[in-house]
Amino acid sequence: MSEDAVTIRRGYVDVPWGQLHFARCGEGNGAPVAMAHQTPRSWDEYRDVLPLLGRDYDTVALDTPGFGASDLDPRAGDSIEHYADGLTLLIDELGLDQVALVGHHTGALVTLEVAVRCPTRVRAVVLSSAPLRSADERAAALAGPGVDDVTERPDGSHLTELWRRRLAFYPAGRSDLLRRFVADALRVGSRAEEGHRAVNRYPAPERAEELRRTGLPVLVLVGSADPFAYPMLARWREALPDAKVIELATGMVPLPDQLPVPFAAAVAEFLRALDEREEVAELDVQTPDTAASKSGAG
Repeated sequence: MSEDAVTIRRGYVDVPWGQLHFARCGEGNGAPVAMAHQTPRSWDEYRDVLPLLGRDYDTVALDTPGFGASDLDPRAGDSIEHYADGLTLLIDELGLDQVALVGHHTGALVTLEVAVRCPTRVRAVVLSSAPLRSADERAAALAGPGVDDVTERPDGSHLTELWRRRLAFYPAGRSDLLRRFVADALRVGSRAEEGHRAVNRYPAPERAEELRRTGLPVLVLVGSADPFAYPMLARWREALPDAKVIELATGMVPLPDQLPVPFAAAVAEFLRALDEREEVAELDVQTPDTAASKSGAG
């Protein structure tokens, strides 16, 4: 495959409230995959994953509304539902059909929302490090101090505070990952916390039950060193007992950009298994004549 075949290309689509920005890799290489990022990141979270998945799949990473270079609808405000509006519109505008959805942290709930809204357009769902908090836990989080809620100060000390707040959740010696996080957080400014608030307003357990009823193939992916997501794994196993589960050792909060190779490999393995099942099912489809012959009719 030529190098150009896995080159990341970026673009915009027009939506009723402005524009959405996306990055795409592997157009024409296979079935579509659409990815949504955590808060307050951007498509850059998948910068190293895109070329890996793009070898075999038409892979798109969205800047969710209000993050990266995508516009937020001020009338809608920050919510998982509005972020899902953005992902759905991107899929529409790019003409993607039967798309596999991949979301990390906040993005996992975005893909969950899209899947339960329009399951016939979704092929499979990958929930990476997805929150699954009770109503009481969400209310307590909303009343708490926040994750990335820092006050801008004239001396710039809020930048150090932002870095320090995230330091324990990132692997040692990977200041490059923290720089990428801070760059995205600075871009959204005082809105850096809004995605976390959106997560804590979203009824994830109820929507997870709806996802289970759709019967869609689901991969639950989690880093074993993620202090927020890993404790949720037992809840996801209970909520989605038929889901495939993959744990990535040493994986922390920035899982896709910390471990892009095993992350992409886990997603690709899941999708290849789905490809094979669909191929077998297609071969097993009987024509009326074949069915009649096997039953002895005629």
